[in-house]
Amino acid sequence: MTAAKTLATLAFFLAALSFTAIQTRAEDAPALTIIPGETADLKEFLWTKRPIVVFADSAADPRFIEQVRLLQAGVAALLLRDVVVLTDSDPAALGPLRLALRPRGFALVLIDKDGQVKHRKPAPLSIRELSRSIDALPTRQQEIRDGLGKE
Repeated sequence: MTAAKTLATLAFFLAALSFTAIQTRAEDAPALTIIPGETADLKEFLWTKRPIVVFADSAADPRFIEQVRLLQAGVAALLLRDVVVLTDSDPAALGPLRLALRPRGFALVLIDKDGQVKHRKPAPLSIRELSRSIDALPTRQQEIRDGLGKE
């Protein structure tokens, strides 16, 4: 990949992160919320959302870019599971997510609605893997039984 192409890809990615929501191809489709880590408070999602936190030491990290791309591609599956995405690609800022979760390099952290960390992965995960992990959680199983699973 040429330097110009790499810079163009990085510029596009950073522009996409500047939005607070990602739209799917359909204009009227629901949006997956992406919140910058420095403004996030995990307590605000307690019992309402399942945060997926994506960490990297730089927004240019290929794993970070790939994970965000995978999340964008799986909006419907994530919304079905009440997911909100939080990102932190600035270790020097020492944001509240970094202080609470203490990642090393790239990390994907799945937090359940009860506020507990359920999975930590050092590599990008597909939507299929994330969906399976979420669907195996007791809180998600209860939602499905209670008909709250939106399925």
